Amino acid sequence: MPPAALDTPALGAPSRIEWVDQLRTFVIILVVNMHACVTYSHVGGWYVKDGPDPNEITRLMFILWQAHLQSFFMGLLFLIGGFFAVGSLARRGAAGFMRERLVRLGVPTLFYMVALNPLINIVINPSGDDYGSRSQAYLHYLVKLRFLGGSGPMWFAAALLIFSGVLAAWRSLRPTRGEAQGPSAKPPGFRAVALSALVLAAATFLVRTVQPIGQSVMNMQLCYFPQYLLAFAVGVAAAHGGWLQALARSGLARRAGWAGILLGPIALVATLVGAGMLGTPQLKELVGGWNVHALSFAAWEQITGTCIALGALSFCSGRLDTPTRFARWLSARSFGVYLFHPVVLVLFTVLLRPLGIDPFFKVAILTTLGLLGSFLVADLARRVPLLRTVL
Repeated sequence: MPPAALDTPALGAPSRIEWVDQLRTFVIILVVNMHACVTYSHVGGWYVKDGPDPNEITRLMFILWQAHLQSFFMGLLFLIGGFFAVGSLARRGAAGFMRERLVRLGVPTLFYMVALNPLINIVINPSGDDYGSRSQAYLHYLVKLRFLGGSGPMWFAAALLIFSGVLAAWRSLRPTRGEAQGPSAKPPGFRAVALSALVLAAATFLVRTVQPIGQSVMNMQLCYFPQYLLAFAVGVAAAHGGWLQALARSGLARRAGWAGILLGPIALVATLVGAGMLGTPQLKELVGGWNVHALSFAAWEQITGTCIALGALSFCSGRLDTPTRFARWLSARSFGVYLFHPVVLVLFTVLLRPLGIDPFFKVAILTTLGLLGSFLVADLARRVPLLRTVL
């Protein structure tokens, strides 16, 4: 997310929250790693799945890591977006707020759809598809409106833009009274958090009966959207209540984080075993539908994701709250990394093809090169005046 979309002060909040900046950077680094993992695990959707299909043990190890990432990281980005949207909306008003969001979120998303996505698919063409004339293929991509489904990871910015529009419309109809309660407001307790996780699990299961994992609408996987909607709403509520910092530094957040890290993998293995993953794979039952395996996986995902997200808040607020020049440099370029990393990752994937090494090593190399290259590209892009306004 662009800094201007996230560093706007919420009601009663400071103009910058160092640990939130670093949390956002950390999550975007995990996004890059996730896409590097998909490249070699063949689990999930990405531009290119390189190398042979991994064996069962390797695939299981990737699933354990990727499922834990998916359980929480994008939800945290939506929470951050909701938290800072409140202050921006209060300061700019609904019209000004939406103009800013269209520039900061809409323009980069459109740029990705009409420039970066075809650059990857048609020009770099990692899958070796026969497009014939590249210029003709690009023209068809635009004229036939295929670009509307070509948002890649920028689906997040498009979704955040939609959520922001709904928030602006809601506040226009029901303006808030008074200011935030201040930083001493009481955060949600165990009961509220536990109930939210259970409701979220049920909602996720129900959505997946009609939109299972792997299906998308305009490149948006609705199977994950119950979490994203709730996370955005929690961010809005935290801004109005002034309790994000208190929640992050609570014993509840710390204990929940440890529970997610220690018990999450055990519970996931049990869920996979129950679905026949270790033996005769029945993963199709995990992705959705009216069956106990889909319910158990949705419950695992949302409960574990809630715990790890709270732990991430706790860790970053306690350990990463010291401003440093390097951390601010990374934060200022994190949205650029999010925008450009698919191009960089795909290019390095092609370059790494001759290396016949273990897929875990390849993921480590691709993640490292992808991050270095993406931060470099983001830094160069920020030196261009026109691009700097949206990055």
